[in-house]
Amino acid sequence: MSDVVANRYEFLYLFDCENGNPNGDPDAGNAPRLDPEDMRGLVSDVALKRRVRNYVGIARNNQAPYAIFIEHATNLNRKITMAHEATGGLLGGDKEKGANREKVKAAGQWMCRTFFDVRCFGAVLSTGPNAGQVRGPVQMAFARSIDPILPLDVSITRMAIAENLKGKSTPSSADYLKDENEKPEDKLRTMGRKSLIPYGLYCAKGFVSAHLAELTGFTEDDLSLFWQALLGMYDHDRSASKGVMAARKLIVFKHVGTDGNLEQRKKQAVLGCAPAHKLLDLGPNSVVDVARKDALKPPRAFSDYAVTVYPERLPSGVEMIEM
Repeated sequence: MSDVVANRYEFLYLFDCENGNPNGDPDAGNAPRLDPEDMRGLVSDVALKRRVRNYVGIARNNQAPYAIFIEHATNLNRKITMAHEATGGLLGGDKEKGANREKVKAAGQWMCRTFFDVRCFGAVLSTGPNAGQVRGPVQMAFARSIDPILPLDVSITRMAIAENLKGKSTPSSADYLKDENEKPEDKLRTMGRKSLIPYGLYCAKGFVSAHLAELTGFTEDDLSLFWQALLGMYDHDRSASKGVMAARKLIVFKHVGTDGNLEQRKKQAVLGCAPAHKLLDLGPNSVVDVARKDALKPPRAFSDYAVTVYPERLPSGVEMIEM
């Protein structure tokens, strides 16, 4: 294992979606999420973290210390119980009276050592057997599109149906074939709908806390894997509903400090040398500006935008890395 992360970071993550639905809203018929006041698109932090988890699971075979805690169709309490079993907690009568503080702490530490996403994003580990709560060093806010998006609800035709036969509790394949042969041809088709946007360029803002990294054991290797996941996760998340999604740019701000005294500089690296908003705000007077090349033309590709970086505007004690 490499050293634990000892610097504060902020980052800007630009990604786009072409002819797809980057993040459906279940409360709106799975239509693309948006801010109704300005019609800018939204992608939840949960959706972004899900894809990071998927990438890490593929890249590291879902094995400790890079296993994934929050997986599809699993019971989280099983893994929390595994933590207590591995650390000697919740044995015998403990299952009835609950684990004491030391056993809760030991189980939580085992979860951090075993699961990348617990070490990275944190987790609530008190949903059944209690392993406490872990605050993760890496956090992301909702991503927001640079410009307003245009949600479309497109009609589609499916050239087949999926219906249960009336009056048959357990129909055979012959029953289904008989029904197909008796139905008019146009009754064997059905209509559907698909929600999408023609194009949207999104920006997510994120943060890495050196203080919390020390508490969870989040290392430089973990951080490198996280950057890899952001850059490569959409190449392993293809589906018809997502259209064409791609990571376009990752700009990382690393706080390194300015003091001549080494110990003081280390403290500055942990606490940071500038407010996050001074690094993450977008605009012509900021460190990073993202703007349409032609304000009168609706954006339909990443090439319709200009991403301009001004290194000379960086505050003292902060380094910038472009990926």
